[in-house]
Amino acid sequence: MIKVVHYINQFFANIGGEEKADYPVELRKGEVVGPGMALMQAFGGEAEIIGTIVCGDSYFNENIEKTKNEILEMVKEMAPDVFIAGPAFNAGRYGVACGTLAAAVKEELEIPAVTGMYVENPGADMFKTKVYMISTKNSAAGMRDAVKKIAPLALKLAKGETIGASVQEGYMPNGVRVNFFEEKRGSKRAVEMLVKKLSGKPFETEFAMPDFDRVEPNPAVKDLANTKVALVTSGGIVPKGNPDHIESSSASHYGEYDIDGVFDLTSETYETAHGGYDPVYANDDSDRVLPVDVLRDMEKEGIIGKLHNKFYTTTGNGTAVASAKAFAAEFSQKLVEDGVGAVILTST
Repeated sequence: MIKVVHYINQFFANIGGEEKADYPVELRKGEVVGPGMALMQAFGGEAEIIGTIVCGDSYFNENIEKTKNEILEMVKEMAPDVFIAGPAFNAGRYGVACGTLAAAVKEELEIPAVTGMYVENPGADMFKTKVYMISTKNSAAGMRDAVKKIAPLALKLAKGETIGASVQEGYMPNGVRVNFFEEKRGSKRAVEMLVKKLSGKPFETEFAMPDFDRVEPNPAVKDLANTKVALVTSGGIVPKGNPDHIESSSASHYGEYDIDGVFDLTSETYETAHGGYDPVYANDDSDRVLPVDVLRDMEKEGIIGKLHNKFYTTTGNGTAVASAKAFAAEFSQKLVEDGVGAVILTST
């Protein structure tokens, strides 16, 4: 019987959502939890989960090295034939955790590992070339499809069998080319794809091209002295205590905060929630990231018409592009409705 160790986060362990994201690492020997049930069924009696490791997303990402080493010791002790993490779908911090652990188990313990997540999960770009990563849908609604791909790949890895091409096994292309024979010759497949495209039917290319956004710059602001200017940041500046619990990485939401009457972001009132840079200087004076003090001076001097009374903030560290676009699409409408004519977007 093939032995499997499975890693999941607090949500899939039925512990809780974001309010339990600080749940510390826990080993449940002999327990099959959450998605593990579906995996066991998909194994068809060839494998068993001998232990489930659970950890909150925030806890892992805020203590990466410590937690990774702790989990590696757990996996080493149980000595599985294969390690499975997730699937994480489009949950950014979960994806980073799954990718980090799967890669570490493979590289440091030399135990085969597989994970799964949505292609736009930040963990995908970080780890798809280091570990087998099944491409999943963007939500847990795709669990059944994900498990159908993860289970057979995990069994193959555990048995030491040859792994086919990504298009055959369902994992994300990892830069390694694998030869295989197609039933139809290339010219026939090309014509079939063209016919589908011309007919408006769905088709899947065999050579996907990268998709880069091209953003045309807006024309210069003609009358800055009569323009309302707003501040937006991906540097994670938040009121002291981070009241909306914006994640330190792979943010799932943004914050909207009132700065009416605020002329200086002091260390007593503001801080950064960002986990991707040294927070000392930002915590000491958050104006270094979100320059409210300078904009107030410019407002007083008549250089700008007015500083908008709200700013929008999130953390760009590991945040999925799709999530960032969704944040901007939402709060930009609010800015337009509030009569904002220009936005200063600060990073780190």
